[in-house]
Amino acid sequence: MDQEQIKSPAFQNAELQSERLRIFGVLGFMTTVVIVTAVRVFVIRSAAASSWAWTFFLVAVVMAYELWTLRKVGLALKANICLGPQFWILSTILETSIPALAIAFPAGDQVEIAYRPLATPAVLVFFILIILSTLRLNPGICALSGTVAAISYICAALYLGWRLPIPGVPAPVTQTSVPLYAVTLLLGGLVAGAVAWEIRKHVQSALREAETKHKLEAIQHDLSVARSIQQSLLPQERPRISGFDVAGWNQPADDTGGDYFDWITLRDGRLVITLADVTGHGIGPALLAAVCHAYARSNFSIAQDLPTAFEHIHQELSADLETGRFVTFVAAVCFPGRAEVEVLSAGHGPLFVYSRPEDRFTTMNAQALPFGILPAFQSDPPAHFPLRSGDLVLLATDGFFEWENDQGEQFGVQRIEGAMRASRDLAASEIISHLYDAVSSFSNGTKQQDDLTAVVIRGL
Repeated sequence: MDQEQIKSPAFQNAELQSERLRIFGVLGFMTTVVIVTAVRVFVIRSAAASSWAWTFFLVAVVMAYELWTLRKVGLALKANICLGPQFWILSTILETSIPALAIAFPAGDQVEIAYRPLATPAVLVFFILIILSTLRLNPGICALSGTVAAISYICAALYLGWRLPIPGVPAPVTQTSVPLYAVTLLLGGLVAGAVAWEIRKHVQSALREAETKHKLEAIQHDLSVARSIQQSLLPQERPRISGFDVAGWNQPADDTGGDYFDWITLRDGRLVITLADVTGHGIGPALLAAVCHAYARSNFSIAQDLPTAFEHIHQELSADLETGRFVTFVAAVCFPGRAEVEVLSAGHGPLFVYSRPEDRFTTMNAQALPFGILPAFQSDPPAHFPLRSGDLVLLATDGFFEWENDQGEQFGVQRIEGAMRASRDLAASEIISHLYDAVSSFSNGTKQQDDLTAVVIRGL
């Protein structure tokens, strides 16, 4: 048996609870013995009056010991401690030896000495104790119970004058039945051990299942808290800037995700819109996304231009990224009162720019590698372009492009453009909703595999 499982606090508790049940079983049986004996002696008068005192004495000894054991088990449960192996061994030896006293020292002489080891009801008590020993969930203890019962029974028979049959010499049935009883008691202990082994396995399995369920519930609670914290980091209100309609949206694939969007209004009135995608999704990327969010906010508040801010974010974020992880990042600056946008992308693309007068899409690629790829940040100059009334800029993560339908086909760039063209006259937030509806309908029920994040900038 796995020692880790044996020493498990949960199993120790279950073992003690089962021992309490076993003690109640013994007490219940002893109470029944008292009642039956009293009826035989005082009501039916089929037993000698001299026999009840000895029977009641043995029962009183057993019940007193069991009550002491029950108190000890109760204290162990309250203190959340285990009882040592010596307790189980000594307890088993003492309890299982009691019936042998009733056999060796009978209260009456109605039965001939040769038949006393066989005819006394005390032999049946051995089997009751062996059966109840299965509740100790220990196959070794059950085997010990059967062994002690067999040995103490043989000792009681020897005390009464029984002798082992001599091979080749005819022996009466009373002489040959005693070994049969002893072997039966021993086998009963072994069978009880096998039953206890199965009970033990089921108890451990149930405890593992309960522990796993508890851990999953704790994880779900932590993920729910993490999700609420992550969602609270996203902008709660749309930005207000002259000449632009801006909206953003995020839906992680799991409880938490590695995407985020944000915007911050600088002191000179410029609006900086950011979107990032950390490799992977789940709690790890979510933490990195939160870190990236903090670095971006602090650097855009003090940096005078996009390349400088990107360089500082790259330096700070690279120290937190493990090997193999990177972050794609894009920032767009909107100038109030001017129909102009400045965009710089570190590995994030394609970016979509839609010209309403020309009804034409232009896709922009990244000017630099993602954060965390190279030790130093290097990029081409930011892109500057006008954003007239009706023009659109879409910043979106690859969860949109790569969402596959049930045929294994990706949504792709062309369908992105088609969905935007179909909703080009709507508000920025409605364009995002239309885009999500389009990709969700295209998926035909397939599960979302990656985080979805989008920001739409619309010229007014």
